[in-house]
Amino acid sequence: MLKDKLFLKGLLLDGIGMVTMGVPLIGPFLDILWAPYAARKMREMYPGKKGKLASAIVFIEEILPFTDIVPTFTLMYLYTYVYKKDTVGQVRTIEVESW
Repeated sequence: MLKDKLFLKGLLLDGIGMVTMGVPLIGPFLDILWAPYAARKMREMYPGKKGKLASAIVFIEEILPFTDIVPTFTLMYLYTYVYKKDTVGQVRTIEVESW
């Protein structure tokens, strides 16, 4: 359930970030406001070192011109839950042999 909400929220935030590219003349100035907000949201959605790095990347991606097309939130979701298979709340059993 948490993973689904993160995915949908990421799609929404990526969409909002891409919309600013479609607004002529004002779009780049909207990115100046959007970049810090997007970075904060990324850090909230993905805590820890991974989230801090992703928030820096999304900030740079949103502040640079013509890079709004990159779906950073969706890529972070795919990295976290598909590529790395982050197991939130799952218990792992480690067997230890004694001498």
